[in-house]
Amino acid sequence: MFIDEAKIHVKAGAGGNGCVSFHREIYKPKGGPDGGDGGRGGSIILVVDPGLRTLMDFRYQKHFRAARGEHGRGDNRHGKNAADLVLKVPPGTIVKSAEGEVLFDLVRDGQKVVVARGGRGGRGNARFLTNLRRAPSFAEKGEPGEERWIALELKLLADVGIIGLPSSGKSTLISRISAARPKIAPYPFTTTTPNLGVVKLSDGRSFAAADIPGLIEGAHVGKGLGHAFLKHIERTAVLVHLLDLAATVEGRDPVADFETVNRELVKYNQGLDKRPQLVAGNKMDLPEAQANFQRVAGKLLEMGYELHPISAVTGEGVERLLYMAADLLEKSVEAKAVEAGTAEIVMEEVPTEEIAISQEDETWVVLGVGVERAVAMTDFSNEEAISYLQRRLVRMGVEEKLAEAGASEGDQVRIGSMVFDFHPGEI
Repeated sequence: MFIDEAKIHVKAGAGGNGCVSFHREIYKPKGGPDGGDGGRGGSIILVVDPGLRTLMDFRYQKHFRAARGEHGRGDNRHGKNAADLVLKVPPGTIVKSAEGEVLFDLVRDGQKVVVARGGRGGRGNARFLTNLRRAPSFAEKGEPGEERWIALELKLLADVGIIGLPSSGKSTLISRISAARPKIAPYPFTTTTPNLGVVKLSDGRSFAAADIPGLIEGAHVGKGLGHAFLKHIERTAVLVHLLDLAATVEGRDPVADFETVNRELVKYNQGLDKRPQLVAGNKMDLPEAQANFQRVAGKLLEMGYELHPISAVTGEGVERLLYMAADLLEKSVEAKAVEAGTAEIVMEEVPTEEIAISQEDETWVVLGVGVERAVAMTDFSNEEAISYLQRRLVRMGVEEKLAEAGASEGDQVRIGSMVFDFHPGEI
């Protein structure tokens, strides 16, 4: 089953908690704090697997969760980092946020991206030892791992896209030139999914080809199957436009078919019609196709296209067509543009020192990666940990920014999931 869209929820593992421990050994009554740090939580990573062709693995499982890091222990023993959860995706997978923003474009074999980062492990009390704080009795909790909904969309990576109206012979052609084995039957819409195959020429050259099904008039607005599969044409560098010269579907004319498909390309994406295009007149093994060839070839020549006669069934003219496609692929400007467009789109991490203040109803909201992380990793059941957080927030400038924004004594302040009363000098 061909699945090219999926929506999944990813949740990275939380970090392990830091440990509160004091060294206890005979003859060493003041051994000091020796609580170890917690381990880092597992991240969720997408990696490109060239052996995959669809997003089928995400059809039934929607939620993915990585393990949390181990907690720290006494005697300065740190918790073990959790293993990352690796999810394999096919080449050509686009990763989008829940709002539709493109985060990553995964096209290279083995390419990896982190879609949810594991939380940092909390520091044990040994980390808080200072000249003034000789016996710290608190430690940090592990940082929560990132979680989000993401959308996966597959756009097949193919050098050559085979296009044409239903029943023009696209599936027969792809089965002849590659090892792909699509369903072939004498009725329209036999093919309901793109078929990808590798073409190998006798001169050593090779390229990937895909037949794109479902193109009919109105495909760009969702008619037929075109709206779902037009996107797979966007990554192709060269198009082979297949025409049914025998007009085996009643009422259709090869010239009108050619114009219909090209109109849909224009309406779907400005520029697709400018993609290098070879026009092949198929079914030349039939008398009707031979009778139509001169007329159709003349009409296309007026439009600036040469018609190449082939028969996908017998193989007549196919090898010549493939060599022309390979030549066009090598010198295609679009091929260079497609290659240049394969760079990963990396979402920059927000700097931890940035702080933003906003107001929701009667509550002041403090936003910032570093500030929210500090609050999330504080053990609020420990008074010493709370006092440490208060001093830390002052050093980070939270109190000053709240005062500048207009916060008054006793106002409610929310940082992450915690709500405080604002008391300057105490926060």
